[in-house]
Formats: sequence, C-alpha cells, structure tokens
Amino acid sequence: MIRRARAVLAVACGAHFIHDGFSDILYVLLPVWATEFGLSFTQVGLLKTLYTGGMASFQVPAGILAERRGEARLLVAGTAVTAAGFLVAGLTGSFVALLACLLLAGLGSGCQHPLSSSLVAKAYETGPRRTALGTYNFSGDLGKVAVPAAVALVLPWLGWRGAVQVYGVVGLAAASVILVLLGRLKAGLPAPSPAGAAPERATGAGIRDMRAFTAISAIHVIDNSTRTGFLTFLPFLLIGKGATVQSVGLALMLVFMGGAVGKFACGALADRVGVIRTVVVTELVTGAGILLLLTLPLGACLVALPVLGVALNGTSSVLYGSVADLVSSERRARSYAIFYTLGIGASALSPFLYGLLSDWGGVRVTLAVVGCVVFLTLPFTLPLRAAPLAVAAPHSAA
Repeated sequence: MIRRARAVLAVACGAHFIHDGFSDILYVLLPVWATEFGLSFTQVGLLKTLYTGGMASFQVPAGILAERRGEARLLVAGTAVTAAGFLVAGLTGSFVALLACLLLAGLGSGCQHPLSSSLVAKAYETGPRRTALGTYNFSGDLGKVAVPAAVALVLPWLGWRGAVQVYGVVGLAAASVILVLLGRLKAGLPAPSPAGAAPERATGAGIRDMRAFTAISAIHVIDNSTRTGFLTFLPFLLIGKGATVQSVGLALMLVFMGGAVGKFACGALADRVGVIRTVVVTELVTGAGILLLLTLPLGACLVALPVLGVALNGTSSVLYGSVADLVSSERRARSYAIFYTLGIGASALSPFLYGLLSDWGGVRVTLAVVGCVVFLTLPFTLPLRAAPLAVAAPHSAA
C-alpha cells in the first residue's frame, strides 16, 4: 500500500510539474507577445486573464465529474487539451487567435489541481496526508523553476513559437504516461463509500467548518490575485530597470526557486508556531518585499527575489495543506475544486484589472498597489483562531 501511494503521488507530482510549467511560461512570453503584437498592458493582462479564467471555470465541473467518472481519464484529457492549446498557439498570427488558444489551454488545465489533489488525498487517507500534499505542491514549483528558465534559454534559437510547440509535445507525451501509469495503479476510478461507514456531517459541498473555510478562502483569493498581478508585471518592471528577456527568465527562476523553498520552509514554520502566525509572517514579508523592489536597482532586485519568493509562495502551501482538515472525505474533489476556483478565479481577474491600472498609472504604481493589497489578508486570520487547523501544530500558541 505504501508503494502504491508513493506511485500515485509521483504521477500527481508529474502532472503538477507539467501544468505549472504551462502556466508560468506565460510570464516569460508576455513581454515577447507585447512587442510582437503591439499590446497595451490591458491586453497583456487579458492574455493571462483568459488562460487563468479558463482554468478557474472548469475546476468545479472537473471535481463534480470526478465523483462520477473518477479522476484518471479527466486528468489525462485535461493535460492533452492544454498541450494542444499551446501547440496551436505556436501557429497563430493574431492577438485574438492567441487569446482563443490560451482560453482552450486554460480550460484543460482546470482539471489538474482538484483531481491531482484528490488522488493524493485518497492515496494517503490513512497516512501522512499533509506531507504528501506538501510534496505535491512542491512539485509544481519545480515546474515553475525549470520550464520558464528553459523557455527563456531557447527563445533566441527557436523563437517563442518553436519553444511553446516543443513544450506542447512534452505535454502530450506526459498525458500518455499519466494514462498508462494510473491505469496500472488502478487509481482515479470511481469508488463507492465503504460499507458500514458512518457518514460525515457535511454541507452539500462537503465543507464541515464553513466559517474557517470562508476565512481561509478569502486569504487564498487575496494571496493568489496579488501573486499573479505581481508576477505578470514584474518582467516589465525589470525591463524598465534594464533587464533583457534572458534576465527576466533568470529573475523568474529565482522567484520560483525561493517559492519552492518556501513550500517546505513555511510548512515547517507552521509546525512550530502555528498556521495563523505563519500566514501573518509570510504576508507581511510579501507586501514589504514587493514595495522594496520598486526602490532597488536591477542587481539588488535579483538578490532580493529569492527571499521574496519564499514568502510569496509560502502562504499557499500552508493553506493547501489545511483544506483537507475542513472538508468531508467523500466530497473532497468537489471541495478542493471550490477552493481552487475561488483562488484561481481571483488570479484570472487580477491581471486584467492591474493591466488597466498600469495603462493609467504605469507599472510602478500597479506594483505599489499590489504590495499594499497583500496586507488585506491579515484581518482574515482572526476567524481561524478557533478552527481545528489553527491548533493542528503541536507547538502552536496561536
């Protein structure tokens, strides 16, 4: 059983790596597309908004379908659709066609988070589930580190069209591998509830503690929207300081490397000081770090970005690991889908809105607003004080 659980976790981690790679190469490509198609900041934001919006819109349907059909086939189909969207994007010659391709790719990628999280949670139903979900989350950060850096590296030789098509082929291959492996493991199939098991008290969505779930979702919404807004317009801030496209790729790699460390570091911090205090620390560092970048020269920004990345992604790791404590097991895919939809929906809307602000006041004004909005998460930690997750850590005094 342990070997099978680890194998399921490995497949979910691979899917997370591939999908986060697709999502985060956009941050490298947005300045390239802005130049090629003559885009405004609002149009740049719209590109990211449609991709993330497509992802958000299919989270709940994917979770509901998974309860009836199982996770495996939906995850494979979603991965293939995402890869196909990027393959076609490499053939487009207009902004509108590019928008359509990114919307399609985002819809496919909407399957990944709720279904992979559900697969891992089921595999570790009686094991170290929080650790397994933390490992799953970390794998996405590896994709964020490796794929954007690789795309930035090959852009001078392949161009953006060749680069996205090559990764599209990688995505199609990954879909085939996921299909074979989950089939052999007999994972992701619809299964009835165990006979004689006492039903859990839950709302129709499977949420057992609505007050805590609402608070944690509000933090997730603010955290996701500010993180996406920051990453969307960070390249333009760095280019204004003299960075090249390759330097932007390096900068994003540094942010995501810090984020990968943050997934583990903040989980360990939560075990020592509690969920609430960890969220407060990470959000304070994130907001202050974004504001600090506005005053630093390019070289100092590159030094500061890994540290900022730790806090930027650290909050999400703490939140993801706590969702399973607040929802019922038989509707976990649906509950995860709701949670991810709220966060990713906010991520979808924020680039467009911050793009409008950038066209009006410039990128520096936008990032200053982003840094200040981060601090709005802090009041939402108060309702968590009485929740089970707030005392999950043995050393917590929160």
